Amino acid sequence: MSSLLIVTDTWTPQINGVVRSLEFTVQELCAMGMRVEILSPYDFKTIPCPSYPEIRLSITHRRALSRKMAALACEHLHIATEGPLGLLAGAIARKQGLPYTTCYHTRFPDYVEARIPARITGRLSRMGVNGLHAWFRRFHNFGNGCLVATETLRAELAHRGYRGLKLWSRGVDTKLFHPNAHQDFPLPDLPQNMPRPLFLSVGRVAVEKNIPAFLDLDLPGSKLVVGDGPQLKQLQADYPHVTFTGAKTGKELAALYAHADVFVFPSRTDTFGLVLLEALASGLPVAAYPTMGPQEVLGDSTVGVLSEDLQDAALKALAIPRERCRDWALKFSWRATTEQFLHHITVSDRHM
Repeated sequence: MSSLLIVTDTWTPQINGVVRSLEFTVQELCAMGMRVEILSPYDFKTIPCPSYPEIRLSITHRRALSRKMAALACEHLHIATEGPLGLLAGAIARKQGLPYTTCYHTRFPDYVEARIPARITGRLSRMGVNGLHAWFRRFHNFGNGCLVATETLRAELAHRGYRGLKLWSRGVDTKLFHPNAHQDFPLPDLPQNMPRPLFLSVGRVAVEKNIPAFLDLDLPGSKLVVGDGPQLKQLQADYPHVTFTGAKTGKELAALYAHADVFVFPSRTDTFGLVLLEALASGLPVAAYPTMGPQEVLGDSTVGVLSEDLQDAALKALAIPRERCRDWALKFSWRATTEQFLHHITVSDRHM
């Protein structure tokens, strides 16, 4: 295979785990000599996503997208998301008999449930969440394979009737994220003399990330939240003694990881959590709930503490040696996960 078209409803400059995964995978595929093309909302007219204006939704039609796909003339189609663009690309591929794979990046039904007002959650649970899974299952099962990040997620989706599930793990840039990054790279402006220990959380500042569960903890020292999202202004107002930096990337983000003492991950819905690997590569021990993402990333290691008592986990994580965290993260490489990705999409085409 020499060329690949990726259709995604989220792409740079958005900052999230899907975009990061795709960016690093594309870099590795190009380094292997493959031509990779991207079709994203920025190739079309867009409107802001309701309740999350940072996300742009594509406004296009089948003929326009079909023309763009044909013009790029790639051997394989990979649909990364189940948004308007991904769904339309899948419909085109099915009509034209084109091989394609998909990826289940996000537990979207759970995210929707988290965002729905409480007064209608009961109705959603009865008629909507299972319906969303039925809709997602139909979309993914039409393809030649659905890539998932963890064995736990594969088992969960298989139980729900998803087929053709293939494991595609994630990696981390261990050259960028390392324990001395705060000495090698400029540290963003922070309040002077922040009391130690410094507890850090990185990710979208959105309701599904459960950030108040971290902010409400009775912890010594200081709390730092890195990220942007629809909840940012409200949380800044509700927690005036917490430092919020907004979104950070690259060297600034690496420096913040290395500057902190413990990484607190309050999300209960993430399927993996790239930020966990970034923290560990920076020598940062993890405190999290014992849910899918943290359980898969930490495995049977002792580089973090998983507990329903997040406060206790954060305090106990302070005692974990930083070098132990770094050594665990070195087991994950983007080249290995990209080779895994390429194997799955190549095999899927042979089974057409």
